[in-house]
Amino acid sequence: MEVIRIESGSLEETEKIAVLLATLVDCGDVICLNGDLGAGKTTFTQQFAKGLGVSKKEYVTSPSFAIMHEYSCRIPLYHFDFYRLGSSDEIVELGFEDFFYGNGVCVLEWSDMIREFLPEDRLEILIEYQAEFSRVFSFSCYGELWPDRMGKIVDAMKSR
Repeated sequence: MEVIRIESGSLEETEKIAVLLATLVDCGDVICLNGDLGAGKTTFTQQFAKGLGVSKKEYVTSPSFAIMHEYSCRIPLYHFDFYRLGSSDEIVELGFEDFFYGNGVCVLEWSDMIREFLPEDRLEILIEYQAEFSRVFSFSCYGELWPDRMGKIVDAMKSR
């Protein structure tokens, strides 16, 4: 596993990271978002959804109580929030694990809650709050495709 750190000093830089990532994903990809409350997991997902082409009419919100929201775009986006999950067994009971291997891309907020169900190939992102719009993103690349993809984002961010 390779870990890549990228600092973002503004909402615009965070948007650029999320949109770049959206251009690199494919069906079956799983992106795990972790960080403290208020770190920016849902904001990152909103920008990622924008990069995938989710309509501006569909406002991306945290699926805290529904657990999952689905959005139509270039690749279907399945946005999960496991913060209020009673137990990880609910993943199996509700059939959500099937989405991790499906025809869309999954963004999982609070993925640490379901670690035993995460696919081997995935991108884990730890978002750390620094200041109002400043964040540090630590990208943990699991699988063969993610280090290459993240290299493209690092290169693009160097030219900022």
